[in-house]
Amino acid sequence: MKIYSEADKNSYKNVWTLSKITGGTLHTVSYELLGAARKLAAKRGCEVWTAVLGKIDEEQIKTLFAYGADKIISVNDGKLSAFNDELECNILERLINKYRPEIVLFAAMTRGRALAPRLASKLCCGLTADCTGLDIDPDNGDLLQTRPAFGGNIMATIRSSDHRPQMATVRPKVMQMPEPDNGKSGEIINEKIIPEDTVNIKEIIKSIQRNETTVNLGDARIIIAGGRAMKGPEGFKMLEELASRIGGAVGASRAAVDNGWISYPHQIGQTGATVQTDVYIACGISGQIQHLIGMQSCKTIIAIDIDDTTPMMKLADIAVKGDVFEIIPALIKELDKTK
Repeated sequence: MKIYSEADKNSYKNVWTLSKITGGTLHTVSYELLGAARKLAAKRGCEVWTAVLGKIDEEQIKTLFAYGADKIISVNDGKLSAFNDELECNILERLINKYRPEIVLFAAMTRGRALAPRLASKLCCGLTADCTGLDIDPDNGDLLQTRPAFGGNIMATIRSSDHRPQMATVRPKVMQMPEPDNGKSGEIINEKIIPEDTVNIKEIIKSIQRNETTVNLGDARIIIAGGRAMKGPEGFKMLEELASRIGGAVGASRAAVDNGWISYPHQIGQTGATVQTDVYIACGISGQIQHLIGMQSCKTIIAIDIDDTTPMMKLADIAVKGDVFEIIPALIKELDKTK
């Protein structure tokens, strides 16, 4: 809501996250958000709170303390088993007005992207979507929210100086998951759904989970990604051969997907998946900012390209100048010898 005085601004305190539940289990993005919140809270000299909406075992909830939460607000109710953005929005609006957090972070996934704008509208506050960076202005304490703009050609830093809370959705696999401190504990605040939360909202009659085979790039520890230089579907079959030998997954740039060489679930970048792997092997990918946004946090980046002046080759920890159609088959051959 609009801030009219310094006293009003100072009445908002603490950094909140919304923990994500999938199938009764906490999603790993919940821990990534806590890591980001912990850094912001250290600069603001405040606590980290996380809200957990949904039916979940209390022992799982307690793991959030290990990853940085000081307090957990739990609304542990079976009515929240299926995602109902209206119900969750009403609950969060009431809790935010009650506890007055300064910053609220959501995962930029289906749930967060549906819920955060609705909540921001009801609270009359700002929201920055798909952030890839967060910081605190040392002069006035504003949240600095960085995200790609103009098709990824520039990085914009946005602030909401005159409104509280400051809200942002954060892309998964952009923020580093903190190392857990299993000795850490905190306070669990149990809240309930009240009748006012359910007035004039839709009712979920039945929730059906689709069973589809999808590419899970988010959990892959090794990714071999191809770009325009792979020249066609046959080039990606070669990458799949390499991936099968080293336990990796195959990713792609948008150019390769747009050309129909591989399906969209493999796309990495601003309009695809964001990954944070141990090893990322970029094969014939020039490394435009739209792609780099999706993979620049990987621990070790290996680039293979005939042009050593591309952004990807400059970013890489290991840059191999050469033809991917010579280097990848040679790698496969050596791996087969070793096996």
